[in-house]
Amino acid sequence: MLKYYQIQHLVVNFLKRPLNIGFYTNMKCPICYFPDTGVVDSRVAPDGLSIRRRRKCLKCDFRFSTYEEIELLDLMIVKRDGRRESYNREKMVNGLKKSCEKRPITADRFKKLIHSIERDLQRLKKTEITSRQIGQAVMKNLKKADPVAYIRYASVYESFKDAHEFRKELNKLIKEKK
Repeated sequence: MLKYYQIQHLVVNFLKRPLNIGFYTNMKCPICYFPDTGVVDSRVAPDGLSIRRRRKCLKCDFRFSTYEEIELLDLMIVKRDGRRESYNREKMVNGLKKSCEKRPITADRFKKLIHSIERDLQRLKKTEITSRQIGQAVMKNLKKADPVAYIRYASVYESFKDAHEFRKELNKLIKEKK
């Protein structure tokens, strides 16, 4: 299995090759829904973890940007009830968005949080992990990123039943900060 830095190296070297500007894709235009767009420019995004492509509709000439990210995880998740399902990044992203709502977390910082969680999952070097392991990785990384978002996530994930459980988790967080 390729390591994260090896994949990043491959992507960077791929982008150093001469770019075939103007090749066609089957991506639809977001304005007129024409089925073909051309790539005008490609470069590594500022986060260094994705590729930004400028595209142009071949019908209406509308220009727009797309981002391509490396898909690192090919995991099976074992749910609490024993069911198995493929890893779905969007599920984790949606849960984290709710926890981080109205918090001072930039889009770039949020992306790095997601990548950090996925890296932790990949370090387990398993093809099957439990949903509990995902929750623990999320809480570990969220605790470092934003304590308030962590408490929000933990209260749902750990199913706090009352204010006492909430206070207990807050006290643990305060002790760790000292």
